Amino acid sequence: MLRARPIHFTSRLEPWAELLEALGLVATSTDQDWMEFDAGSGRLALHRAAHGSSEDGATVFAVEVGVLDEFARRTREDGTIAEVTEAAHGETVQVTARDGFTFLADPAKRASDGTWATSGQADPALTVVATWVSPDVVNAAQELRNIGARPRTSDDESATFSTKNGGILRVVHGAEAESGDLAFEYDGGLEPLLGRLHDAGIDARIEDEVLYVANPDAAGGAAPASVVVTAA
Repeated sequence: MLRARPIHFTSRLEPWAELLEALGLVATSTDQDWMEFDAGSGRLALHRAAHGSSEDGATVFAVEVGVLDEFARRTREDGTIAEVTEAAHGETVQVTARDGFTFLADPAKRASDGTWATSGQADPALTVVATWVSPDVVNAAQELRNIGARPRTSDDESATFSTKNGGILRVVHGAEAESGDLAFEYDGGLEPLLGRLHDAGIDARIEDEVLYVANPDAAGGAAPASVVVTAA
C-alpha cells in the first residue's frame, strides 16, 4: 500500500480548506490543528502553523503506507534506508535518501468499506502531487522505486511516479535536497475547475493549459503566489 500524502503547514487553515473543497477535495478528518482531504487520487493533510513561523506556507513531502514494519523491510531490501521510529504524532517510518533528504511514511487509515480507497465524493479527475527537490534526480528516482512507486516519466531534470493507492510522487532537479511546492493534476478540461473556484470567490486563471490558483499563504511573502494545477 502506497499513497501520496503531502502535509501543508499554514496559519490560514480555513481559507485553505475552502480552496481545497472548491478544487474538489473532500475533508475526511477535521481537527482544530489538523485536517485531511481526499482527492480522487491521493490525499493532502493541512497542519496549522504559527503565523509567520518558518513552517507557515511550507509543504512537506510525505506518503502513507500499510504495515509499517513490512514497508520498512521491503524498502531496506531494495536498497533505501527506512527505519520504524516514534514521531510526535505516533509511530512512523523515516526514509533517508542518498542525497540526505528524509521523509515520513505514516500508517494509512482504511476507508469505511475496509479498503484503502479515498473518498468517493472527491472529484475523480483531481490528483495530489507531492514534490521532492534533489540535486541528484537519478538516484532520488531510484529511492522512489525502492519504496514501491511506479515510474511514469523521467529524464535528467525530473521524474514522476504513480502510486498503487493514489497520488503522484515527483522529483525535480534543484541545488538542495528539500520538499517542493504542493501541486495537482487534473484529468480533463480546466475550465469547469476554474468556474468552481470563481463561484467560491477564489481568484484563479488559466494560462498555457495551466491553472493558477491564488495561494492563501502568499500574503506572508515567503510562499508562491499560486497553487498550480496542470492538465494530465
